[in-house]
Amino acid sequence: MRENIWLSIPMIVILPLIVITASCTKKVVQTQPVSMTEPEVQKPPDRSAGEAPAREAAETAFVNEKIHFAFNSSVLSGQARQVLNSKADHLRTNPDITITVEGHCDDRGTGAYNIALGKRRAESVKNFLVDLGIGTNRLDTVSYGEERPIAMGNNEVSWAKNRRAQFVIN
Repeated sequence: MRENIWLSIPMIVILPLIVITASCTKKVVQTQPVSMTEPEVQKPPDRSAGEAPAREAAETAFVNEKIHFAFNSSVLSGQARQVLNSKADHLRTNPDITITVEGHCDDRGTGAYNIALGKRRAESVKNFLVDLGIGTNRLDTVSYGEERPIAMGNNEVSWAKNRRAQFVIN
């Protein structure tokens, strides 16, 4: 009788565990595989999504390319004219863009003189773009003189970098 009690105790403990474990198993539902030969419905490509990064890259390149001037000059060099030709092409293909041309100088000369020189540089760039067919209503100018240098230093390399016209897309 004692042997039967010892055998029944594990059965009493194990049987409920088996019942609980069996009731918690996941039921697997089989589905039919999707046929690869059936035509899939596809959305048309979103052209504006692909064009936005390209336009942003073009505008970044447009803004980053500066026009440089000789000391005490607002005359456009041959290289500056080439750069402005490509900028005019970009403006023609994007008629909704308006820009501000900023004129800058190095720190030699008086503040008033440098503001005037920066204005002449910006106007020189604007006039060249107008001659290429860009409307004056799309072009603004401003002079910062020597107030916004991009290169610090009192040497020709720094001064040359600061004698520039640069562009801001409005």
